[in-house]
Amino acid sequence: MGAEDLRGRRALVTGGGSGIGRAIAVRLAAAGASVVVVDRDAASAERVAAEVGGTAVAADLSDPAAVEAIDVDVDVLVNNAGFQHVAPLHEFPPEVFATILRLMVETPFRLVRGALPHMYDRGWGRVVNVSSVHGHRASPYKSAYVTAKHALEGLSKVVALEGAAHGVTSNCVAPAYVRTPLVEGQIADQARTHGISEDQVVEQIMLAPAAVKRLMEPAEVADAVAWLCSPSAASVTGTSLRMDGGWTAH
Repeated sequence: MGAEDLRGRRALVTGGGSGIGRAIAVRLAAAGASVVVVDRDAASAERVAAEVGGTAVAADLSDPAAVEAIDVDVDVLVNNAGFQHVAPLHEFPPEVFATILRLMVETPFRLVRGALPHMYDRGWGRVVNVSSVHGHRASPYKSAYVTAKHALEGLSKVVALEGAAHGVTSNCVAPAYVRTPLVEGQIADQARTHGISEDQVVEQIMLAPAAVKRLMEPAEVADAVAWLCSPSAASVTGTSLRMDGGWTAH
């Protein structure tokens, strides 16, 4: 992609204060977009916004009122915010299950619902949803996360069908494990739980189903997001780009 491809476009990235979201904000800014960085952590949002010359918005995206207050007059919407909770289903706290679905399904719905009229008016728009290999495969103890990612994949397809006549595309990127603070925390937790090294957690547990035995870097996901926003991806919609190292090839 050339730096001019998103020049004059406004992009909004949720969970943009760190990890994959930060990498996406940096990449879209490099492609010329004016980036709105939305994060619950105000300091992180401000730091990334300053880095990319964008705008910071501090918001708790699990609060519908806070979501509705966000200005979604944008050309590119990247739904990335999320979190993980691991527990056996019969012990999974219902309130945590509800919060994960609200943040990772209802919030993208609300943001897309608000952004589409602006995209339709301009005859151009890009919705990219950061899904997961868990939008295609299940793992034990992740009932809320797996449910949410499967739902996000379905929502993305509906947006694709409705938006096509208006120049709007909607796609998911579905990575396996990415080297982020969230995943690094999971690695440390599992190492303590299983009494093994962190390297063994990555090799024997996290990457066991994958053919490519390494963690992805956030920049790899960001490049895929940027490509989906590019002119060469104008006919790519309703799809899920599986960046899972061959996990789902089995």
